Amino acid sequence: MSIILSDKHTTLSFFKDEVAEFVQNRDWGKYHTPKNLIQALQIEASELSEIFLFKDYSLEQILDNSELLKDISDELADVFIYLISLINLFGIDLTETFSNKMKKNSAKYPIKEFNNGIYYKK
Repeated sequence: MSIILSDKHTTLSFFKDEVAEFVQNRDWGKYHTPKNLIQALQIEASELSEIFLFKDYSLEQILDNSELLKDISDELADVFIYLISLINLFGIDLTETFSNKMKKNSAKYPIKEFNNGIYYKK
């Protein structure tokens, strides 16, 4: 019986461990310098962007096109894998970092000034 993974029941440490093991098993650590991983992340983000080059897909068009959604999903997974590789390299606790950044964002972008997509200047 195979285990079905989903966002609802999968921890961040699962992804970190899976990526670390994948890299270690292939002896890729020597190539995983900060510069190389950042460039790889940018390249994968560019490949995601390329899907939309000269196209203006609506959300409905994307969700109704299983092949397009799969291509987008694959590129998002590549971006995520390189992001996790960077997180692993730096030893970052992403949950703590995320929480701290969201607090900063909440202070920088208070709800009373940004409501319904409209910026209200004081």
